[in-house]
Amino acid sequence: MIAMPSAAYSRFDAQMMRLALRVAARGLGRTAPNPAVGAVIADEASGEVIATGVTAPGGRPHAEPAAIAKAGGRAKGATLYVTLEPCSHHGVTRPCADAIVEAGLGRVVCAIEDPDPRVAGRGLERLRATGIKVTRGVLADEAHWLTAGHILRVTERRPLVTAKLALGADGDVPRGGAGQPTWVTGEVARAHGHLLRARADAILVGHRTVLDDDPMLDCRLPGLADRSPVRVVLARDPAGLETSRLARSADRIPLWVICAHGADASALEAMGARIFPLPLVDGALWLPGVAEALAEAGITRLLVEGGHETWRRFSRARLIDEVALYKSRGSAAAAAATGAEQVFLPAAAVCAALDPYISTAEFSICGRRSLGGDDMITLRRPWMREATRLASADR
Repeated sequence: MIAMPSAAYSRFDAQMMRLALRVAARGLGRTAPNPAVGAVIADEASGEVIATGVTAPGGRPHAEPAAIAKAGGRAKGATLYVTLEPCSHHGVTRPCADAIVEAGLGRVVCAIEDPDPRVAGRGLERLRATGIKVTRGVLADEAHWLTAGHILRVTERRPLVTAKLALGADGDVPRGGAGQPTWVTGEVARAHGHLLRARADAILVGHRTVLDDDPMLDCRLPGLADRSPVRVVLARDPAGLETSRLARSADRIPLWVICAHGADASALEAMGARIFPLPLVDGALWLPGVAEALAEAGITRLLVEGGHETWRRFSRARLIDEVALYKSRGSAAAAAATGAEQVFLPAAAVCAALDPYISTAEFSICGRRSLGGDDMITLRRPWMREATRLASADR
């Protein structure tokens, strides 16, 4: 269980932790299997930010030693703000708690404790034992959301799951074919969808989506091509996937195929795909087992892009934590050209549009925004919604 705040904190503490959270967000989608952590070293007396650090791609080095290295001798006596408890165990790298002690930092402000049993409060206890002042619980709810993928991976053995859907003005999901995209939203909404990909560790679709649409599932925003997530395909029988663009690009962008034990995936494996053979349950791949396999492989944030049956199955398995809905209000180009007034759908209409694909009974809307001529609506389960509400109230 995450501990309660150890003490009241100042406005400056909150400001610096917000900065640390923004720094941490830069690492989303790049640090698996480790969480994206942000660190800020500041001088409380002058209000100066001395250095910042974020978990490096691949998960190492961690944020704290990165910030300490930038600060140099100025770290001595300063305050470290960090979004997740510093590690205290010996692994590939030395414990961050040891680096903090050696740098001579005078105070550490931590948003949340790390539920990883190798840490679980020991990092903060190590700091206190050496005389460093420790404050925990600063912007904890916001940090919980940012770190939710890591928390779920170590506590429930699954990643955070976001389902992404695009609905036309009539409430229908577009259907493509033969690698030809069917776009119902404008360029701004599509670019935002690619940002979701860049912030995910993996993106998942079903076998039928690959055969029907032949997608690439990469991130095509300028400067973010290297942020393309692992592409994951659910295919009880992977026959036919070897001719897809996913398979032909497996040597450049990772492709993982989850299939039934005994299925012939040798051609895909020869092309560079990683194969996950899993047992069938009632003739289908068991999604809790799929989620566990992905978590064991290091995935903390999973983006599910379809298709229809895949969304339904994840929903029925209660594995969806968040829904990112892109809803067209008609012609995005026409709306942008005419400056059409932003008119959001009421909650009941959003749920009615989603219910054919995802059961919305356990979700509610927690965010809306306009993206050109389209709406972007975020729905979350109660625990995520409450964390978001509390974090917003603190701003």
